[in-house]
Order: sequence, then C-alpha cells, then structure tokens
Amino acid sequence: MRSLLTDMLLQHLCARTEGPLHRRLYDCIRLAILGGSIGPGSRLPPTRDLAEELSLSRNTVSAAYEQLLAEGYLYTRAGSGTFVTDHMPDGAMAPVQDQQPASRRLAADELSDRGAHLLGRAGVSPHQWGAFAPGVPDVSSFPHSLWRRIHSRLIRRIKPDYLTYSRMGGSPELQQALVDYLRVARSVNCTPAQIIITEGTHQAIDLLAKMLCNPGDRAWIEEPSYWGMRNVLTINGVEVVPISVDGQGLNPPETVINGAGPRLICVTPSHQYPTGAVMSLQRRQRLLAQAQEHNAWVIEDDYDSEFRFSGNPIPALQSLIPHAPVIYIGTFSKTLYPGLRISYMVLPDTLAAEMRLAHAELYRGGHWITQLALAQFIAEGHYASHIRRMRLLYGKRRLILSRLILQHLGTDALRDDSNAGLHLVMSLPYETDDVQVALAADAAGVYVRPLSTYYLTAHHKKGLLLGYACVEESLIEPAFMTLLACLRAQRPSR
Repeated sequence: MRSLLTDMLLQHLCARTEGPLHRRLYDCIRLAILGGSIGPGSRLPPTRDLAEELSLSRNTVSAAYEQLLAEGYLYTRAGSGTFVTDHMPDGAMAPVQDQQPASRRLAADELSDRGAHLLGRAGVSPHQWGAFAPGVPDVSSFPHSLWRRIHSRLIRRIKPDYLTYSRMGGSPELQQALVDYLRVARSVNCTPAQIIITEGTHQAIDLLAKMLCNPGDRAWIEEPSYWGMRNVLTINGVEVVPISVDGQGLNPPETVINGAGPRLICVTPSHQYPTGAVMSLQRRQRLLAQAQEHNAWVIEDDYDSEFRFSGNPIPALQSLIPHAPVIYIGTFSKTLYPGLRISYMVLPDTLAAEMRLAHAELYRGGHWITQLALAQFIAEGHYASHIRRMRLLYGKRRLILSRLILQHLGTDALRDDSNAGLHLVMSLPYETDDVQVALAADAAGVYVRPLSTYYLTAHHKKGLLLGYACVEESLIEPAFMTLLACLRAQRPSR
C-alpha cells in the first residue's frame, strides 16, 4: 500500500515534465518541506522503499536525497534513517503559490543600458549539477554529519554578538584560520586584518570595482575568461580589455593599449579559466612590473588551486614579491560546496581598512555561525583532509574522462594537459558549432559549456568545457557517449 507521502510526490511528479527525473523529485520533496507538507523532524522512507513505491530507480531517489542533504534540508542519523532538518538552510524560501499572469510587462526601455547589456551577456546555466556541469564539486561527498556536529555545538553556546551583523570584514576566527591555512597551502603571508570574508567571488569583484575604479577606467581581463567577472566589471562602468592567453597564461602587452593603462588586471595565474594554462614565472614578473608602472591593482582569482593532481603546487602570485600590488581572492565554492557562499579577499595593507568599512556599508555581512563552523572545520584539520580525499576522487574521474576522449576523438581533442581543476577542455575543429553541440547535449540531459562563448573577440577557439567532479565514475561513460552522439550529429557533412 502506498503512503500518503508517496501519493503526494506522485501527484507533483506528474505535474512536472521538464528536467532530469532526479531533479524533479528533488524539487517535489524540497517544496513539500518548505510548504509544511513534510514537517520538521519527519523521517523520510529509505531510498529503496521510496524508489519501489514511486516505480523509480534507487539511483534517482538517492541523487535527490543527496542534493537535499548537501543543501541542508535533510540530515542522516546513524542507524535511524534520513530526517527533515529543524532549521532551514540560509536563503530557503517558502514556495510561491500559483498566481495569475501579471497584467503589465516590463518595457524594453525600462531597463538601464547596463542592465540590458548584462542580460544580453548573462551566462548562468539552469543546470548546476550533473554530467558534465563545469566548475561544480561533488557536494554529495561533503562530510555533512561532521559539519552538522560542529554547527550544533556552536549553536548551543552561541553569543548574542554572533547573531547580528558581522564586523571587521568577517569572523575573526575564520580570518585567523585562513591566515594559518594560506601560509602553508598557498605561500600567502598576511594578517587577519588583511582578510575580508565575502559572499562569493562576485561580491568581492563588485566591491573592488566600486571602490577602486571610476566609470571608464580599464580592466585587463584574460581572453578567454570567466563571463561572470566581465559582467560584474561592466555593470560597474569599467571598460574591459581582453588580453590574449596562450600556453603560458596571460600574455601582457609590451606597451599599453591606446595609450591608457589599466586600473585593474584580472588573472587566474595558477590555473587559467577556462583553458587550464599556468602563467610562467617570466610573465608573472612582467605583469607585476606593469602593475607597478601603471599604478594598477592585480586581482588574482585562485579559484581551484587546491586540485592539482600531479607535480608541485603553483605558488600564488601574491607571494612572489614583498608588498605586491595584488588582491588575492579564494573561495570555498569549489573545495566544499557552492551554496556555502563563502569567499575571501587578502588585501594589501594599504587597502584593508577602507575595504572593510566599504564592505560593511554596502553588504552588511552576516552568517557568523557558518563562518565560525568553517573556522573550526579548518583549524581541526578536516578541511585539509577533505581536500586530500577529493583530490584523489577528482583525479580518478578526470583520468576516466580523458581516456574516453582520447579513445573516441584522438589526441587533437585533448590538448588540455593541465592535470588540475574540476573540468577539462575538449577541443573541436573550428568549423564545428560548439554552441549548437552544447544545446543538443543539454536537450539530451548532458550539460557542457561551449568554449567560444568565453571569448570577447572574434578570434576564438572551439571546444567544450566538461566538468567531471560531480559525476560518479559509473556515469561518466554513458554521459560521454550521449555527448559523442550529439557531436557527431552536429558535425558538417563532407
């Protein structure tokens, strides 16, 4: 006999026809929790039982449960099962009831020029999980039970100060933990006062653009580069100037372009995004010299440097010379999970005090309990242990995907030899429409990004970004074969 929960989920599943089945099931359970249909503390059926009642595969139910666990809607109790949490995760909102369509549409001229430009270049994907979503870590492998114990321990003895707005750029405990970690892991020497905790890298770039640039100032960016950084700079009135990237990373021009030097120089020197190139020492030195010459600030985005699968770690650009004009940005979105929304900046002494005040004025930081939990997670050695485990896991998945590409497409398709990060680039012939291949793959349930869309100029390469970190080993080959069929269907006839 089916349970009431099963009947409710079946009804909602039948009403949802778009997207992968595990995602639709996740949405149904999540909305039922937020709407109160499944109350706090409720025990959910085991994955095997629910799969049988819904006539679904156990893998589908397990994937939905894992995502809900990763986002904090559920928790597991050893020997007892899976339960709905008593505390909703940050940002959770009750579902909005169906409403009649609005009687008034937004007119095209009601958007600012900057707003229209932003929407025209927006690159956010609706798919943030599954093969082969780039830049997404395996959130299901995060040690949820350990994190919950740390969080619960803090909640029981929390001080009132930690329930108000954050001060001084974030939790002092997390700032100190980062000082100790960065000194060992990235050769970055700093003090807690130089660190500002931000809600993601985008917020950090937004603050820097607002505080360091006037409208019309220039920022050198990598070509190709992450569209999110370009959009944040552009919406703040900064003119972005693409600088070519090759096998040695960003290639700074010998002379300034059109006689105007940059105010910002935005780079990913340890693992260029998206190509994977590592900036050579000679180029790093030239870049720092040019920054000093033009009175510019270098923004070093060290987004996934922890995941290097062979060779020695690449030292941060910030550590190359004393008092370098470098603003170092790191994030936990790739090492832990994106929904944590914690990144950080290491600022030169001359900027730190003003930036802390500006950050507090503009964004009113918070989430101190989460920052405290993360500080303990790092200080107790759990963070380093988690990275070691994930480095082994991601290295194995990268190897499986690389071998499939070589087997079916040959060496020309795999020029990405960085052996690092959460994605690789599969090169395609120039005559191939990588955008159309990506759209066809998306329709087939495989999520990739076309390399050509990361370029601003017409001189671009064709390829696909394939994220392997969030794909179980057994699912890599079936997903790749689906992608391969889409690629062959899109190739021009000879």
